[in-house]
Amino acid sequence: MPQSTNIIRPSSYTALEFFAGIGLARAGMTEAGIQTIWANDYDPSKKAMYANQWGAEEYLLSDIHKVSGESIPTADIAWSSSPCTDLSLAGNRVGLRGGPESSAFFGFTRALQEMKDRKPNVVVLENVVGLASSNKGADLRAAALEFNKLGYAVDCIILDTLRFLPQSRPRLFMVGALHPLDGGTIESILRPKKVSWIHDDLSINSFLAPFDEPPHLLPGGLTDSIIENIAASDHRWWSTDRVNSFVNSMSETQRRRLETYVQQPTTTARTAYRRTRDGIPVWEMRAEDIAGCLRTARGGSSKQAVVVMGYQELKIRWMTGTEYARLMGAGWFNLSGFRESQIQYGFGDAVSVPTVNWVTNNLILPNLSSSRPVEYAKLPAN
Repeated sequence: MPQSTNIIRPSSYTALEFFAGIGLARAGMTEAGIQTIWANDYDPSKKAMYANQWGAEEYLLSDIHKVSGESIPTADIAWSSSPCTDLSLAGNRVGLRGGPESSAFFGFTRALQEMKDRKPNVVVLENVVGLASSNKGADLRAAALEFNKLGYAVDCIILDTLRFLPQSRPRLFMVGALHPLDGGTIESILRPKKVSWIHDDLSINSFLAPFDEPPHLLPGGLTDSIIENIAASDHRWWSTDRVNSFVNSMSETQRRRLETYVQQPTTTARTAYRRTRDGIPVWEMRAEDIAGCLRTARGGSSKQAVVVMGYQELKIRWMTGTEYARLMGAGWFNLSGFRESQIQYGFGDAVSVPTVNWVTNNLILPNLSSSRPVEYAKLPAN
């Protein structure tokens, strides 16, 4: 009888996590079967949270500009969630090169260049959507050309965490591949004009990754899946005077909406931001059962309050660290021993786990498979 053959899949892929923060990119890639073997960030507070969850053996605490590519281990993937302060609407939009933090992107690509022929087959840049319009698109083009110089063709999408979790958090993902799997269509909701133009720019080496659209519907809202059940006697609930001040600052439309929820025989939760309107501080509550984008105080945004209404009761408090973690798809994260402000800072600066997982499965793994030949092994005859 002739021998049969069996496909042996490549061994587990490995990843480098630049600007690792607390390790949520690692979490999303781990869910897709990828092992992170090296991580880097310069923030001791984030490293402490990372170590508490993952251990810190492979974590290099250092400014990216001081990291030598020759010292970085060989891996299949390089993930970069580079700082976005200078690119976001909350910053001064200085730009990719001009800002002291966002220019760290070029420290990342310099390190890749120093890896020479060991550089990863696929690289990812994750950043705020502001990168697409920063300096009238010049920064996005600069990032694409920087990847091109290293031999990577690029694709670019915008993906919102809202497709997976009740948080509005759109992010830009630029994927570079040494051996790209082309064949997708530019007509995708994930490729709006603000990023799809790179495929029409003849100076940019780009490709169109084929993928199925992610889900459009939320698996569960803020009220049912995120909000902690905290006892009414807990000290974190605001005092009556503070609650009254909150309500009195709202517009008439906002107050009517709040009162409707208070009167209902069900519990409803919403998030609220403090804004300044015509020089006057006011509170505004979201109409939808979703949270606004989690941010940090250093990003220029105030914290979100949680408003719980129903059964003739109204309770308000600040969003907890556990709720931050859940909104990033990491409700399992070990938060013990950390202050609420530290937790909120770590998660507010991170990338959500399910978006990383989707990007990994749809944009990273197919391009890794195209770069590594499938091996065939003969099995013994029966």
